[in-house]
Amino acid sequence: MIRYLLMALPMGVFAQNAPKPHYQVITAADRAALRAREDSMSETGYNIVNGKNASERFEADSQFTRTLVRALKITSSFDYPFDSLQNLSHLYAPDSSFRVFTWEVMVDEDDYRRHGAIQMRTPDGSLKLFALIDRTAMIDNPMDTVTGNAYWIGNIYYKIVEKKFQGKSFYTLLGYDEHNMTSTRKWIEVLTFNEDGKPVFGGRYFSFPAGDPVQPGSSLDRYMIEFKKDAQARIQYDPDLDLIIFDHLISESNEPEKKYTLIPDGDYEGFRWVNGKWVHINKVFNQKLQDGQAPAPKPLTKPPSIGKG
Repeated sequence: MIRYLLMALPMGVFAQNAPKPHYQVITAADRAALRAREDSMSETGYNIVNGKNASERFEADSQFTRTLVRALKITSSFDYPFDSLQNLSHLYAPDSSFRVFTWEVMVDEDDYRRHGAIQMRTPDGSLKLFALIDRTAMIDNPMDTVTGNAYWIGNIYYKIVEKKFQGKSFYTLLGYDEHNMTSTRKWIEVLTFNEDGKPVFGGRYFSFPAGDPVQPGSSLDRYMIEFKKDAQARIQYDPDLDLIIFDHLISESNEPEKKYTLIPDGDYEGFRWVNGKWVHINKVFNQKLQDGQAPAPKPLTKPPSIGKG
């Protein structure tokens, strides 16, 4: 099912954050070289999704990765959109200081591997790249773990929200992963860059007030919801309300410990940015909203099984 849903997406559907102007000019020769590599990646990207078995998909992924790196080495590649690649999520930071690529490979219906890279903007258009190495299976408690690019909790990002505190930028990433054949997960985590300019994922940015029914008086390094496959639980940032809004989940079988039974119940939780932290709001609205009534914007992507945002 995954391959058919992905290939049905319109071209460029993952390119949600457009870069700001005043970027490097790509020469005609470099643009032609980038386009040629994009054409090659379009073919291997299709095979990542549509390969008949894991071996074919991994071979296509290896070719795709090598070609992407070669493309990014071309001067001023930062501003080339790669907007025909349907298997690739690529998002620019709102301040256009970097962009992040993520994609996934299905081993089987119960096992997925994520890949990614962060490309930094450079003054001369040269390449500065951080590979994202998926170590999800090695991390016992992702909600309580700060990681770097070489020890990354793999997911596919679909939104970047930039916030400021004390003169520093904090980039909140919204993402998802297919997890397994019965449940899907969605993630909220904060990306920062340390004094050496290296990416740091996570930190005590998610705060729960005293009396909060979820995590009273505590804090987390990132936040995740896990729910029944195809339940269409949403996590979105609403710029008008300046909130991250997500579905409140309940078990359809009264077994909340079984994540594959969790579905939206019409209520919404949220997070508001306050003094450098995302503070949890247990109930965003005073009345339950029917599906589609939430003021959160509909997503520009619909990757397989993630539903509405």
